[in-house]
Amino acid sequence: MTKKIENFLDLFFPKFCFGCQREGSYLCQDCKAILQISGFHRKFQTENLSDLYFATEYKNPLIKNLIKLFKYEPFVKELAKDLASLIIDHFQLLEKNPPFLLSNSELLLIPVPSEKRRLKWRGFNQAEEVGKEIAKFLKIPLFNDVLIKNRETLAQVELSEEERKENVKEVFSCQNPEKIQEKKILLVDDVYTTGSTMKECARVLKKAGVKEVIGLVIARAAPGQDQFKNV
Repeated sequence: MTKKIENFLDLFFPKFCFGCQREGSYLCQDCKAILQISGFHRKFQTENLSDLYFATEYKNPLIKNLIKLFKYEPFVKELAKDLASLIIDHFQLLEKNPPFLLSNSELLLIPVPSEKRRLKWRGFNQAEEVGKEIAKFLKIPLFNDVLIKNRETLAQVELSEEERKENVKEVFSCQNPEKIQEKKILLVDDVYTTGSTMKECARVLKKAGVKEVIGLVIARAAPGQDQFKNV
């Protein structure tokens, strides 16, 4: 979207902050300030995931509402910029730069893929839209044609931790593996709860020959916090 078209749309269809209803943006600076973007990072590692970065805690009612409006009706796609900015702010607030920012020549960004049914329903992959903004900021390639979802699954938010693991088992695969072999991957999603989806994606990527997988999410949730009613 060009700046001219964006200005035109803002004139006739103004944005209002989802936090305080102030005109101008979907997330004003005052409301963004109450999201408490983390300036701290603690190493997090699983069998195939070398680390995980998250901007804020999901328990904040505003962040929960923003992600709901982004992922579910009315599907506010433009929120991708505001939500990606939280991850970027997190990087900038850290006392030490994440190691992958110091040398990003081998770095690629891959979004957690959506299944075809949900992609058609929503009109976009929310992880990919956030990923585009981060890739632009980091000046690294984004590949949306490598990691794919092979079949439909139940929504993770409806399941227990054990059910989530089974729900995503063997549902992802890699195509065009030559694009990612010996590369470091930033794997982007919206929320990390039990980690079942991200861990399974990381396993598939490592099996395809990537050197390292680092998770990036907007928010981290405790089990049960990511559930919505009537969605």
